[in-house]
Amino acid sequence: MTALPTRRDEAWRYADMDGVARLGADAFDRWQTIDVAAGESVTRCLIVGSDAPELHRLRVTLGEGAKAAFFATNAGGDYTRVEIEVRLAKGAHFEFGGVTIGGAGVTREFVTQVVHAEPEATSNQTIRAVHWAGATGNFLGEIKVARHAQKTDAAQDFKGLLLEAGASANAVPQLEIFADDVKCAHGATVGALDEAARFYMMARGLDPATAQRLLVQAFIGDAFVALEDEAERETLLDAALAALEGAKL
Repeated sequence: MTALPTRRDEAWRYADMDGVARLGADAFDRWQTIDVAAGESVTRCLIVGSDAPELHRLRVTLGEGAKAAFFATNAGGDYTRVEIEVRLAKGAHFEFGGVTIGGAGVTREFVTQVVHAEPEATSNQTIRAVHWAGATGNFLGEIKVARHAQKTDAAQDFKGLLLEAGASANAVPQLEIFADDVKCAHGATVGALDEAARFYMMARGLDPATAQRLLVQAFIGDAFVALEDEAERETLLDAALAALEGAKL
């Protein structure tokens, strides 16, 4: 039987361990495997989260010149974690855009490991977290660049928006780089809603809830910019913004 992780494991340091226990050991053996052949492209959109703890684990292998793009809204009403492990061959590209959003003291997580195994591959990750009422949004992103994977270009961008005192957001970027001709960047910021912008909008007739919704929409929209399908993009945005309905902020 697979042993349950603990906070001593770096990848689980911010997890809801009660939620982990309620997942049960069997959940940790279930991986979805996705192989993208050389020159092929795959796009997946995910809306995850329910009233029970959830763990989604994906292993993705990209062939030479292949492309994979994953976009996710994580608005679980209980502990919800999405893990993606990716291995890129020469000239492959991986794109990830994710939003964690919600309140009720819930922890919502994205955890990624991107392995640049061969030269000239690229990856880009854009994560936005919006939380209130004691909730937590986490992003643990690891980038590994092999010794011969020259011309790698990898980026991570995390921004957290806390709508209420007591909420939190955590970003843990990890870079393990053995090649010397690479471009690897990561950024992480956490802040509050722009009250001047909200006041400006309300002064022009918008009610507080609508003003807040528009500001949150603009904030999380960055995560889905790379998604070309407009209908899918709207579906992910609507699923995220639905979490704001009824929130007393």
